[in-house]
Amino acid sequence: MDKIIMKNLSFFGYHGVLKEENVLGQKFFVDIELYADLKKAGLSDDVQDTVHYGEVYNKVKEIVENRRFKLLEALGENIADTILNDFSKVNEVCIKIRKPGAPVNGIFDYFGIEIRRNRNE
Repeated sequence: MDKIIMKNLSFFGYHGVLKEENVLGQKFFVDIELYADLKKAGLSDDVQDTVHYGEVYNKVKEIVENRRFKLLEALGENIADTILNDFSKVNEVCIKIRKPGAPVNGIFDYFGIEIRRNRNE
């Protein structure tokens, strides 16, 4: 299966279990892989034959910046569900979310999740 890759999308959101996370907010980084048949688009060179990644970006931005979730798992599930519902050419999606400012007393790059969903689930 072919895929469209959206790497290191950066957003500011208010997701987390702690009250401070919901008040102060923090940066989130999202990677998305959209699995779809891209052959027709490759032959036609027509955006109507593919998944418009600009439109996907706008949907993800709306979710991350304007909704609030306690868990990254819930944020990722919402993004995956929205993409599968709104973009019929996408057969499967993989969402990775990184939270570099997680409130954990330690040294780390980030905490995150990865989920993969398809139309048959």
